[in-house]
Amino acid sequence: MRLAPNRTWTVLLLAVVLSGCSSSESDANAGDAGTTDAAGTDGGAVVAMSDSSATGMPDAPRASESGPAQPCTTHVAYGNAWIHSSSHPSFSDVASGDVEWDGTCTDEGTNSYAVLSNGWKPYFTGHSACVLALDHSGACPNVPSSCTTRITYGSTWLSAPNHPNPFDDVAGRVFSDAVCHGAGGQSYVNLSNGWTPYFSANSACEISFRYEECGGLYSNPVIDNDCPDPGVLRDGNQYVLTCTSGGAPNAYPIYTSPDLASWTQQGHVFPADHKPVWATGDFWAPEIHHVGSGYVVYFSARGTDGVLAVGAAAAPSALGPFTDLGHPLVHDASMGLIDASEITDANGTPYVLWKEDGNAVGRPTPIHAQQLTADGTALGGAPATLITNDQPWEGNLVEGPFMVEHAGSYYLFYSGNAYYDARYAVGVAVAPSPTGPFTKAGGPIVTTGGAWVGPGHCSVLDTFAGDTVMVYHAWKAGCVNTAGCGRVDLVDAIAWGTMWPGVPLSPSSNSRPIQ
Repeated sequence: MRLAPNRTWTVLLLAVVLSGCSSSESDANAGDAGTTDAAGTDGGAVVAMSDSSATGMPDAPRASESGPAQPCTTHVAYGNAWIHSSSHPSFSDVASGDVEWDGTCTDEGTNSYAVLSNGWKPYFTGHSACVLALDHSGACPNVPSSCTTRITYGSTWLSAPNHPNPFDDVAGRVFSDAVCHGAGGQSYVNLSNGWTPYFSANSACEISFRYEECGGLYSNPVIDNDCPDPGVLRDGNQYVLTCTSGGAPNAYPIYTSPDLASWTQQGHVFPADHKPVWATGDFWAPEIHHVGSGYVVYFSARGTDGVLAVGAAAAPSALGPFTDLGHPLVHDASMGLIDASEITDANGTPYVLWKEDGNAVGRPTPIHAQQLTADGTALGGAPATLITNDQPWEGNLVEGPFMVEHAGSYYLFYSGNAYYDARYAVGVAVAPSPTGPFTKAGGPIVTTGGAWVGPGHCSVLDTFAGDTVMVYHAWKAGCVNTAGCGRVDLVDAIAWGTMWPGVPLSPSSNSRPIQ
């Protein structure tokens, strides 16, 4: 999957609605914009993007940037129902000139297609399944100044009498749940902005999406290997992620990404010969945070006394090298402590959060917070209990705390229930300060669904463009808590309501606009 900066998240974006799709690929329709005849009559040659299958926008100068104006090019990203040849692994192309699409998706039954202004005709598997993102660079005319979504409806759409156009243009990103729901002889699609278009028959959801200047498309998972408990930091011009490594020789892999979608491993927090002297194993749930003038990784590990404890290690950079304290930061000889996190409040005061591992000994699992020194490497003050497992959906535990400040309030995102099955989910609580008192939402905000089981243990962060996203892990459906089945990492957008945040139409697996 691939991501890129996005704008204010009032409405979120969509991907593909596959109603009655065929999974077969037709050689007659398959193609890619890099083929000889794809350029069209305007002479705008379409060149396949090099290297990866990422659909995020390449870094290219815009006409508004300083320096000479660059020639106009269009980055075309295709939704994950696109039919393409094996010689074109990328889900995007770069075309010279200004390439446009009016949003019309022609249904041929098993497949559907769009016709772009340069004559290129990409095909998609399924009825009216066209999803395209067009992003322009250089001296292109009439380019929107911000992300816009065109939602185009097919002939089965039940339009209102005063709605003559078969489409809607919406500011920002709008996406669907990629499900055509039946409703008494009709059908409908849920959109992320709350709009629910209806269609005249069962399985008749003819709807397509065009995104302009939204940064491309992505689809989950963003990390498709075992990387549970992702801790994510926005740092400079990149994002930095680390995750649980368990008993691996090198502890806590470090990944970087320009867009939250395409990740590259950069090493480890603790290489095999630089592990903390007090820790013997179970290297779980790390998070790298910018605290004071430096960086601190907070983590859980089993100490030489056999008890799980919270550790900390400092570094001059988010990529290390990290120097451990030489002893646990938070330790209780009678109780394991795990899932450390950090928040710096609006006044610049840092706090560390952690969970008591009470579920391992048949006890509750309170989540605590305690003030830190300015550099984040020592405790100060007394701990405060934030929440414990007291709601039915949480089962015998709450864990994985991650706190952010939004609009003057502090939101504690956490996970509850059994990590190893479909009961695991993400909840949220709110308070006026990092130490509470916290009020929980009435139920979880991300639960098992679609291609994903047991979503949880999230990080929450603002993108470069100021939108908010959740990065979290989940099992793939049909591959849950068994040998060879790891937890992969997903990204979905958060929408802030008047009281509670939500993660619309998640966990997702369809193509969506980059954040």
